[in-house]
Amino acid sequence: MDLLESVYARAKANPQRVAFPEATEEKILLTARELADQGLCVPVLVANAEEVKAAAANFGVSLEGIEVVDAFDPAFIEATVNKYVETNTLFSAKSMTRRANKDSMYTALMMQANGDIDVTFAGLVHTTGDVIMAGQSFIGMKEGATVSSCAIFKIPGYEGSEGELLGFGDSAVCVNPNAEELASIAINACDTIGALTGWEPRCALLSYSTCGSGSGELVDKVVEAVKIANEQRPDLAIDGEFQLDSAINPKVAAKKVQRESRVAGKANIIIWTNLDVGNVGVKLVQQFAKADAYGPFLLGFKKVVCDCSRGAPVSELVGNVVMSCVRAMNG
Repeated sequence: MDLLESVYARAKANPQRVAFPEATEEKILLTARELADQGLCVPVLVANAEEVKAAAANFGVSLEGIEVVDAFDPAFIEATVNKYVETNTLFSAKSMTRRANKDSMYTALMMQANGDIDVTFAGLVHTTGDVIMAGQSFIGMKEGATVSSCAIFKIPGYEGSEGELLGFGDSAVCVNPNAEELASIAINACDTIGALTGWEPRCALLSYSTCGSGSGELVDKVVEAVKIANEQRPDLAIDGEFQLDSAINPKVAAKKVQRESRVAGKANIIIWTNLDVGNVGVKLVQQFAKADAYGPFLLGFKKVVCDCSRGAPVSELVGNVVMSCVRAMNG
């Protein structure tokens, strides 16, 4: 059984309740249909119920076995808001009701905070910034955490240390992380991907330089980030600075990395230097290698909040939801 089969089996064994507030989108409806048909989760479409039914009919998607919650029903909003403000006393029922009437994503996140939903999945209509801001407001952050993201590629024909799979971060959140933030991204990616996959993380921080072959501020930042990450988590194999080929190709690493390394040439997680590199890198692998990118998995929230790429096909969305469900089981 490969990794994805294992993750899917874990999801089927303990189906989580997943809220989809963008439930009038065709890809969301198709994703919910596939998830329901395979028993991978309990899809809950949280939106205007009549609009959801009309959209499903228009796209030819059956809603049989899929729960539809009318996010704009006054009685439902009142009950959800009242339950939410009981434990989130900084917010007033009036302000939360106003927000719920504005956007069904807010209602879905309140349902999740109330324990009625395990995962909230959005990103086709809402921007990543929208999802993050709402997650911070309604779900909250773990103590001392910064928001970042990681994900997993499935690259046809790639023969890496984990077969066709390769973890990466951060391609969605941190625009230009400093050394401390880059170290945090690496550590969080290792913990998240390691728990999800069972891999022993081998994490490479990427650069245009390998072990001092280049110089400059960008290289210095990566070198400092590696130092910070190793000081904070000596139990993790985090190394760099490496060019991409030095990180994942054993033959190249043997030539370019003239020191001992647990990571060089066999990295199963790579960390981009900034959002520019990360975004371009992901699009290159998707467009030219026809890879699926499962994620991004937003990190740092008290509960699992999911953002997805607007250009993601249904296969990626299904995989993203399934992996998020397994993350939710692990807390």
